[in-house]
Amino acid sequence: MARFTIVIGNKNYSSWSLRGWIALRSCTEDFDEIPILLRKPTTGADIHAHSPAGKVPVLIDRERVIWDSLAICEYLAEIFPQAGLWPENLEAHAHARAVSAEMHAGFAGLRKDMPMNCRASLPGRGATQAALTDIARIEAMWNDCRARFGGGGDFLFGHFTVADAMYAPVASRLATYQPALGPTASAYVEAIHGLPAMAQWIVAARSESDRLVEMER
Repeated sequence: MARFTIVIGNKNYSSWSLRGWIALRSCTEDFDEIPILLRKPTTGADIHAHSPAGKVPVLIDRERVIWDSLAICEYLAEIFPQAGLWPENLEAHAHARAVSAEMHAGFAGLRKDMPMNCRASLPGRGATQAALTDIARIEAMWNDCRARFGGGGDFLFGHFTVADAMYAPVASRLATYQPALGPTASAYVEAIHGLPAMAQWIVAARSESDRLVEMER
């Protein structure tokens, strides 16, 4: 049995699960998964069996239970310092925390109008003013991160960090709904999808048979 277990929802739809999972996958390949189908009569009870918060993802490290995607990322950064999940440079580190927290707390329009659906291609759908305003802010943020801190690689702070884990589901949404993007954001979306872990997640998402009608727009 692996040291780590992560409790996740449907890979096709659960953006928060992807955040915790891809951060864990960047640290180790040796972990178990407990998948729980979302929006079913037993979903709440099934998740509460692992976490008092009643939400996914949940990271279980022996007797420790860590819930919330950002908390999971913070925990992994502490126990796997060699993974470099936060930039070493103080300014970059602070900036990475700020953009991660902004994703954690905001962008309700994008979440509502362009729900994550890895196996769909829905160009032009969900292009509400609220979603497009969120995308404009995200693109400006990505451009700034790449210009100021991204010189060492293809990600927001060069190498893969917590910030990229937090924005991986956004990259998935943008690939699904295909709004107009500038060259920097487009290249970043490609970089996220070029990650082996992201490819692994998408393959698994596309193999799922469960369908949530409200997410299939």
